[in-house]
Amino acid sequence: QVRLVESGGGLVQAGTSLKLSCATTERDGDMYTVGWFRQAPGQGRDFVAAISWSGTSTSLADSVKGRFSISRNSAKNTISLQINSAKPEDTAVYFCAARITNVESYVSSRQRDYDYWGQGTQVTVAS
Repeated sequence: QVRLVESGGGLVQAGTSLKLSCATTERDGDMYTVGWFRQAPGQGRDFVAAISWSGTSTSLADSVKGRFSISRNSAKNTISLQINSAKPEDTAVYFCAARITNVESYVSSRQRDYDYWGQGTQVTVAS
């Protein structure tokens, strides 16, 4: 089982930067990949970024390439989502999610592949 807690959300001005963090705990020594998803008001939940257990494989949604980046600390228990040049359309609740895996380089952009989810953190970008 993986527990995830997001933090770092808030109100920012368009064009500025924001860093979200996903703190994870896992008791059984399993490897897990982590993804970030977001849900704008009245919309479905969309993939944003994902990173493998090893940290060497990443995936970014086309809509955020060039502005967002994802990273994982050396302890592998904190996954960060760096948002640069924020836009009003980035306004959403951001969720991190985890999937236990046997493959260090595994990443996925599909919601259904993730078994554990955090509660989300609100990001609001003012124009």
